[in-house]
Amino acid sequence: MRRPLDPTLYLVTDTALCAPRPVADVVAAAVAGGATAVQVRDKTASRRELLALTRAVQAAVAGTGVPVVVNDAVDVALLAGADGVHLGQDDLPVTEVRAVLGPDRSVGLSISSRAQLDAAMALPPGTVDLVGLSPLWGTPTKPDAGPALGTAGVAELAAVARAGGLTAVAIGGISTERAAEAAAAGVDGICVVSAVCTAADPEAAARRLRTAVERGRLTGVAR
Repeated sequence: MRRPLDPTLYLVTDTALCAPRPVADVVAAAVAGGATAVQVRDKTASRRELLALTRAVQAAVAGTGVPVVVNDAVDVALLAGADGVHLGQDDLPVTEVRAVLGPDRSVGLSISSRAQLDAAMALPPGTVDLVGLSPLWGTPTKPDAGPALGTAGVAELAAVARAGGLTAVAIGGISTERAAEAAAAGVDGICVVSAVCTAADPEAAARRLRTAVERGRLTGVAR
């Protein structure tokens, strides 16, 4: 049975930015502060290392109800019994990934243009659950990302995604100071990396981000 994925504050891990602290410790603190979902991402790790990391993160959030998904590595997600995967445009074909994962796990897909979103929405219903609209703003954690969409671009894509029944999150350059602005763009949640992974106190950082998201949602509704 699929665990509901609340994307309000979606943490994407970065092993190097968390160091010297274990990723699992940072995740546990962030969840205590209000993170609602976790994506395990480490492009430099071997599959064996990524599997161990995923299991450590799962142990860190055990009992909280917070889902854990894996970036790209479908094999690791299956072995770990993760709640889903998140794919980039150049990763495995999303239709084939869905076929392998079955209906009970979440599939997310990175989107950076209207054409990519239209393609995702043209897939059979239930293929994709969540789209990550990126980058909202420029970000040093993903230097190969495309041009920034800005809040207007994200708002437009989020509205189209919602009309098509997809959950939409924004990612890229979202700091504590700009989290409210990001949330006001009409997305279902925000994804953060460095705003939590580099924080001296990840729990406090997550708590501030959640407060900012709620403030931004109110601003967006008032528009």
